[in-house]
Amino acid sequence: QVQLVESGGGLVQAGGSLRLSCAASGRTFSRYAMAWFRQAPGKEREFVVGRWSGGNTYYADSVKGRFTISTDNAQNTVYLQMNSLKPEDTAVYYCAVSPYGAVTRWYAGTMDYWGKGTLVTVSS
Repeated sequence: QVQLVESGGGLVQAGGSLRLSCAASGRTFSRYAMAWFRQAPGKEREFVVGRWSGGNTYYADSVKGRFTISTDNAQNTVYLQMNSLKPEDTAVYYCAVSPYGAVTRWYAGTMDYWGKGTLVTVSS
């Protein structure tokens, strides 16, 4: 059984940084496409960043230059470093993994396992 557990969320002031972690069991991250999504109050879940098994990485325009994804294959953990945070980054952040090594479109339907999410709140 695949389990994803996010951590690292919290309250931060605008301009600050946070690092989220997603620890996986039951599936090796390095062999599958995985991604971070987020969902703000009253809004739909949206794509943040994704990585193919081969390492190709894709960022949403809204986070380019501020967020960075990285992985620790030995720990089967993926990280999301978030810098220069803005109030509009406030959301529950979810990590997710695909049954495929690569996906042509990053949306919730291409992922088959999800974590429960971690809340990030950015105050102005």
